[in-house]
Amino acid sequence: MTARTAVDRITDHPDADDITLQGVLEALADPVRRSIVRQIANAPGDMACGTFAISVTRSTGTHHFRVLRQSGIVRQYYAGTSKMNMLRRTDLDRAFPGLLDAIVEAANQEAVRADGALP
Repeated sequence: MTARTAVDRITDHPDADDITLQGVLEALADPVRRSIVRQIANAPGDMACGTFAISVTRSTGTHHFRVLRQSGIVRQYYAGTSKMNMLRRTDLDRAFPGLLDAIVEAANQEAVRADGALP
C-alpha cells in the first residue's frame, strides 16, 4: 500500500471549467460561508480550518467548508495535519470577473454593520 500525498487527500475540487455561477451563488447565500470567504480574502495567507471565527459546531463547519470546496470557491490542502484553505481567486475571476471582489466587499460591509468592525 502506498502513502497518499497531501495533493490527493482531498479529491472533490471541481475543475475550473466546471465551476458554475449557480453553484457559487448558492454557496455564498449562507452567511457563515460568506464569513469564511471574507476571512480568507482578508488574511495575509491561507488559513487552517481551526482558525476561523465562526460560531458553529465543528461538524457544521466541516459541512460549510465542503460546500465551498465543491462549489469551486476554495481549494483545500493539507500542510502537515492542518487542513488549509485558499480562495480560488484566479479561477473565479476568469469565470466571473469582479464577482469575488464584490462579494468580499459586501461581506466586509455586512460584518461592519453586525460587529462594528472587521475581525
